[in-house]
Amino acid sequence: MKPQKRPLDGVLLLDKATGLSSNSALQQARRLYRAEKAGHTGVLDPLATGLLPVCFGQATKFAQYLLDANKAYIATLRLGQSTDTGDAEGSIIATSNTEISQTDFQVACRQHLGAQQQLPPMYSALKHQGKPLYQYARQGIDIQRQPRSIHIHDIQILRFQFPETQISVQCSKGTYIRTLAEDIAKSAHTLAHLTALRRTATAGFQIEHSHSIESLTAFTEEQRDALLLPCDTLVQHLPQHTASEQTIRALRFGQTPVAPPELPENTPLRIYSANREFIGLVTSRQGYLKALRLMSTQAN
Repeated sequence: MKPQKRPLDGVLLLDKATGLSSNSALQQARRLYRAEKAGHTGVLDPLATGLLPVCFGQATKFAQYLLDANKAYIATLRLGQSTDTGDAEGSIIATSNTEISQTDFQVACRQHLGAQQQLPPMYSALKHQGKPLYQYARQGIDIQRQPRSIHIHDIQILRFQFPETQISVQCSKGTYIRTLAEDIAKSAHTLAHLTALRRTATAGFQIEHSHSIESLTAFTEEQRDALLLPCDTLVQHLPQHTASEQTIRALRFGQTPVAPPELPENTPLRIYSANREFIGLVTSRQGYLKALRLMSTQAN
């Protein structure tokens, strides 16, 4: 008999294991928690490990606001070789005998800081006509892609022992570290592919506070539940406002009450009751409050 699912609201900071797709990791966590509803906040490649925030129940309403957050990674690169996938799962398609120094590599890293355009790799989950690009890539079909705007905030060399190097990267959403590694190597007149990738932070969440499926399995259900973060942790980067009971009631009935004049316009706002209950997200438009996502009245 299948375990009975239960309504559950909150955010789990999961440390995804290598070899698992993000969806497989999500389903493992969902089964372990017996959650009725679950979703994650951004895909990690199967090769990658690290921080994957999992949303249960009403937290899924706010997951989209985490997709836009900055992220941090530790990437291990093999210099002098490129693969068809950009990582160690692919086949080697080119080699370079050029040996570079740490200084050469550092100079190349600096050239890739700041705002830039990045061409998404064919081996990615981006879709074309309803199919992921990697499905076309496996058939040998190259699809024309449009470059995307990204921002690399910081790159640090953690270890350099040619042909292997390890770097930390702080970047905007939509950044493909595999592509960044290839681009840095090209600037250093060599080749590269990823041999390991670990996401260490996203939207202020840190890997040190995450939990693996193995460690969660050893806990009791009560202990696991105690690890869940409240739903509003997903939107802590947004401004907040304390609303009156009258305003909250109006929003829940689908009305658009008058917005206080000091609130910024056209910006998502966290709203709370006087006793600090998280109500949801609203925005102020032309002097009125409009609900974006509200918690149901059954949840806290």
